[in-house]
Amino acid sequence: MLGTPGEPRTPYKPVFHTLRSMRGATLKERADILARSYLDQGVTFDYAGEERPFPLDAVPRVISAHEWQIIESGVAQRVTALETFLDDIYSREGEIPRAVHEGIVPWKLIASSSHYHRAVMGIRPPNGVRVHVAGVDLIRDEQGTFRVLEDNVRVPSGVSYVIANRRAMANVFPEAFATMRIRPVHDYPRMLLSALRAAAPDGAGDPTVVVLTPGVFNSAYFEHALLARMMGVELVEGRDLVCVGGQVRMRTTTGDRPVDVIYRRVDDDFIDPVHFRGDSVLGVAGLTSAMRAARVSVANAVGNGVADDKLIYSYLPDLIRFYLDEDPILPNVDTFRCADGGDALRHVIDHLDEMVVKPVDGSGGKGLVVGPKADGATLDRLRRTLEEDPRGWIAQPVVQLSTVPTFIDGALAPRHVDLRPFAVNDGERVRVLPGGLTRVALPEGELVVNSSQGGGSKDTWVLSDRRASVPATMTATENREVVVMSAPTASLEDSMRAQQQQQQQERDRSAGAAGGDRAC
Repeated sequence: MLGTPGEPRTPYKPVFHTLRSMRGATLKERADILARSYLDQGVTFDYAGEERPFPLDAVPRVISAHEWQIIESGVAQRVTALETFLDDIYSREGEIPRAVHEGIVPWKLIASSSHYHRAVMGIRPPNGVRVHVAGVDLIRDEQGTFRVLEDNVRVPSGVSYVIANRRAMANVFPEAFATMRIRPVHDYPRMLLSALRAAAPDGAGDPTVVVLTPGVFNSAYFEHALLARMMGVELVEGRDLVCVGGQVRMRTTTGDRPVDVIYRRVDDDFIDPVHFRGDSVLGVAGLTSAMRAARVSVANAVGNGVADDKLIYSYLPDLIRFYLDEDPILPNVDTFRCADGGDALRHVIDHLDEMVVKPVDGSGGKGLVVGPKADGATLDRLRRTLEEDPRGWIAQPVVQLSTVPTFIDGALAPRHVDLRPFAVNDGERVRVLPGGLTRVALPEGELVVNSSQGGGSKDTWVLSDRRASVPATMTATENREVVVMSAPTASLEDSMRAQQQQQQQERDRSAGAAGGDRAC
């Protein structure tokens, strides 16, 4: 917030003067109102197996219009390159991907990724889009440069908190929205619905879109329900859908209805028990065959996780130059590939106490080892692990994330933050939501910002040259009278198995995980 002692940076001047004019009791009262509103609304997250209200800090993060132009262009560029990469490896069945043929990425790294799925090889989405929604994690380093920490193009989550944060802040700090030109975020559900409808198979004049959730025990269920309600579409579970004759149909109180687009929040391993986990009760049997027959579209596409692999992340600057003939707008964090072996692996092993070491296929901040904070026994175990499985790890130097004043125990104190902008691709253009989720590490000195590790969030204010109005309460774009009817054959045993698999999906996503929701 401050450029020099006592002098706020230009974007922060209104916030700075507002905070200076407030008494501590007034700010605490408003912070308490924010906390109570989230508790009343059920805006929660999973922390150590317990559902808690999501912490929203009373001090926003402010990004200037110029800075946002760089972020927006850089995120759109990365999404475009990732789309091209995924098309290159999945659509060219029987051919060597161009990036492999030209020596940009070794084929063995693609084929050995745990998220590369041959079951969807050759499937071409109707409008060519595989990354309908992307969340790109950014940090700001010591020089003030925004850098990409990782890309999330499987089932990125967190946008519901962006919407909920803005609603809460607009209610608690209305004077800020009356005096500052803050770009709105309430248009996201319409952007998403438009992109999903654009992804419908050919011939679907008025496509039926559904949100597929693992169920109420999933830590992101609040988001699934919120997005379905705001888009005016049905929220369904796997048992509500059935694949008949190569077509996915939804059970409703008025009979079965065909489904054209599924916005899935179920992981690949559980999406189709025919081609993936045979014991899954969260997905839809035969869904992959329906996708191959172009009778249904799934967003985001199955198999996208290979682009989330942190080894592939390390090659993305080269992929941008190769596919787009452009220099990367947003640089990566410097990354050592342990899989390269030789000098790279030896350098990491010799400097473990100076590095952040991450599993290549993880997310959630678990499994990550911050070398300067690790004890000798932890580093010894990690050293043996790297020697046994170098393909599974990358290493990065510790980056001291930028800080934003945060209301802690009745006073303002600096806390480290990152930023996850969300992008939506409708096949015509990549649109980046102006704001994104700023995550803040609440413990002093902590660099891990994700909520599952005790972090919170801030409302992200992107400034504009045009005045933005206070966001109105969103309503569904369409009122529907159809009610989804769950399959009557669901037994108690199946329900228990579904709960266990929802929880296992959460564990699988975070076990051994690293950079997905953290910044260091």
